[in-house]
Amino acid sequence: MKNKISQQAPLNPEDSLEQTKGCRHTNPDICGSNGLNQVCSFSRGDGICKKPPRSWAKIFEKLKKDRSNG
Repeated sequence: MKNKISQQAPLNPEDSLEQTKGCRHTNPDICGSNGLNQVCSFSRGDGICKKPPRSWAKIFEKLKKDRSNG
C-alpha cells in the first residue's frame, strides 16, 4: 500500500485536523472509506485522506507538540 504511513510518522505540511497526507489508519483494509473517490488517499491523485481515523485529533496534537519540542 503505497500511501500507507505510520500514525506516529512526523507531520507533513498537508496534515491538519481534517486530513492527512497518506493513509494513517492502522488497518486500511477495514476502513469504511477505503477506495472512496475524493475521500481516500488510495484513490486520490494527491494522496490526501479526507477522513482520517477518529483518533487522529489526539495523534495530530501530540505530533504537533513533539515537533515544537524537537
